[in-house]
Amino acid sequence: MDTLFIAHLLNGLLMIAMPVGLAIYLTNRWKTGGRIWWIGAATFVLSQVGHIPFNWAVGKILNQTGMVSWSPIAQLIFNAVFLGVSAGIFEEGARYLVMRWWAKDTRSWRKGILFGAGHGGAEAIILGLLALYAFLQLAALRNADLTRLFPANQLALARQQVQAYWLSPWYLAMLGALERLFTIPCQIVMAVMVMQVFTRKNIGWLFAAIGYHALLDGVAVIGQKYLLPVSLEGVVGVFAILSIGIIFLLCQPEPAEVLPPVAPELVVPVTEPVPETAENLEDTRYQ
Repeated sequence: MDTLFIAHLLNGLLMIAMPVGLAIYLTNRWKTGGRIWWIGAATFVLSQVGHIPFNWAVGKILNQTGMVSWSPIAQLIFNAVFLGVSAGIFEEGARYLVMRWWAKDTRSWRKGILFGAGHGGAEAIILGLLALYAFLQLAALRNADLTRLFPANQLALARQQVQAYWLSPWYLAMLGALERLFTIPCQIVMAVMVMQVFTRKNIGWLFAAIGYHALLDGVAVIGQKYLLPVSLEGVVGVFAILSIGIIFLLCQPEPAEVLPPVAPELVVPVTEPVPETAENLEDTRYQ
């Protein structure tokens, strides 16, 4: 078992283990249940139900317009803006709607972090499962006779993909896990920002979260064109550090726990016994 094999396997496992470990740590540290984390995870899935078909439909439409003749740089800029804004609207809009109508108790700093950890955690887990699925497929094809598995018109592409996967440096195989490590704090800060809409009574925080999300995704789209993979992850790492700073800037005291009212203790008066004397017995007789 060589180093590259282990790196590809470890990459997928870490993408799943990191968000699960973070969820366990936060819920144990703050003595909270996992409900808010699971709602955050469901929010990511719900956002993609609309986001993925929307991007696909718009792409189909735009491919029939004159935009296909734009210069490569113009198309790149458009894609960066469009993909960033659409991701921001769908994901932050989903967070807002869920906090408004479902997770109505997500109104504290800790719960906002748990919500964001669930949102980013679901994304990481899904991508981790896909990475493991690709690993299993390419591990099976590594030493296989591809001429028996692919038609002639697909054979060259299949060989290129298998070779690229198994000839890359081991550290490049780990970039998926590194990206998730950097992305989860970004998802957390955007959840905390959206929560400010309700705690500070200001809708501007929703647009701030959408803008931050659009900036992050837009930079990533452009970075894929001009930066090496390691350099691009360094840029995402800068966003992660910035996100952690904003998270702590938005820290607020946890609301005091409201205890149920305690019923006043019933006090039964205690009377001293009256000694029985001839005079007392005489006074208790009916006249």
